[in-house]
Amino acid sequence: MIHVLAIITTKPGMRDTVLNHFRANVPAVLAEDGCIEYGAAIDAAPAPAFQSPCGPDTFVVIEKWASLQALQAHAAAPHMASYAAKTREHIASRTLHILSPT
Repeated sequence: MIHVLAIITTKPGMRDTVLNHFRANVPAVLAEDGCIEYGAAIDAAPAPAFQSPCGPDTFVVIEKWASLQALQAHAAAPHMASYAAKTREHIASRTLHILSPT
């Protein structure tokens, strides 16, 4: 199994716009072979004192894939290219952490 944490920071004030496109794409991703989990999360509010907040323009995509090959197929899927085209101008940065369970 492969775990992915994608940290997406949008341009100021654009998080809801990008999240709307993300949510519209979720059913297609969940239907992909090998997709176990795929969803977005934002800072909990109220936040406990020990939290390191992501901030108002950032969200985290939490993914689980059956294999690295399934993740690679996901990255090449036409609906992901469409999502990227719709959101590209609104995203300031994106960091991917691809992890293996221990």
